[in-house]
Amino acid sequence: MSHHTPRTQRPSTARLFVVDTLATVLFFTAVASFSELFIAGLEAKEVLATRILMVPIMIATARPYTGWRDWLLERAAPRNRITTTLVDIGAFLTFQGPVYGATLLLAGAELAELGAALGSALVFMILLARPFGLFVEWVRVRFG
Repeated sequence: MSHHTPRTQRPSTARLFVVDTLATVLFFTAVASFSELFIAGLEAKEVLATRILMVPIMIATARPYTGWRDWLLERAAPRNRITTTLVDIGAFLTFQGPVYGATLLLAGAELAELGAALGSALVFMILLARPFGLFVEWVRVRFG
């Protein structure tokens, strides 16, 4: 039995865009805000500014990422939680890793900085991939 969204009835592209974007903005705003405030030590106004700046990036990448994830899940057809988790991690790393790397380069990061930032981000990507996948599925179910 597969542990991902059933594909018997596909929602419209527009509906998926809205639902997946909402899920992405909610999930990563919460997770990143917590991290920036309590781990990185940013002030609340800095967290707010960073989260506002990230919204357009999340809007631009949310549905392409979830579409990529859906495609990989359909191709891999995982049969248990472990393989579904591995597909989620693979999807997240292969999509969000390059997006984050490109964002860092556009922001002016040098190669050493890029390597350090990507290295630490990979750990978080691995840890967050499945919880985010589950959250997207939960939001999709709630919004039909």
